[in-house]
Amino acid sequence: MALKATIYKATLSIADMDRGYYADHAITLARHPSETEERLMVRVLAFACYAHEYLSFTKGLSDVDEPDLWQKDLTGTIDCWIDVGQPDESRIRKACARASQVVVLAYSHSADIWWKGMADKVARFAHLTVWQLAPEHSQALAALAARNMSLQCTVQEGQIWLSNQETTVALNLHTLKTPNEKE
Repeated sequence: MALKATIYKATLSIADMDRGYYADHAITLARHPSETEERLMVRVLAFACYAHEYLSFTKGLSDVDEPDLWQKDLTGTIDCWIDVGQPDESRIRKACARASQVVVLAYSHSADIWWKGMADKVARFAHLTVWQLAPEHSQALAALAARNMSLQCTVQEGQIWLSNQETTVALNLHTLKTPNEKE
């Protein structure tokens, strides 16, 4: 018998002063049996950083043809494709062919090694952004995970604070690649 996904619910209040985006979101996340709480919370962080009324979580690990999050316009065109982790070059190439904007949010102790092998391969993709989250930050995010969460996210001058009622985690995303930049 296959294991089922674990459902997490969150209310997420976002105050993104860098983008001028202020909104409350009620989100439901399905945590795949092979997914850690650390990865789940990195997906929440990605949602908070790119929040938009059309941004949504996908089937993620359950469907290899979908990213972790995407934003589609009313015609079904993918405006933004967001992958969490360390996708291979063929996945990034496929994403860049399908979406106007592609974002990869890498995390874990092996992210540096992954990027050293990936940087030259993906330099040609003009609309690709790659961020790296330090392992200690992604692990601190995991500590915020609960089946029912109430989270606040504040973004100001590139600094991100994600908090629940007891704990605040201060984060910085390290830029590995920005759009239209050749390595």
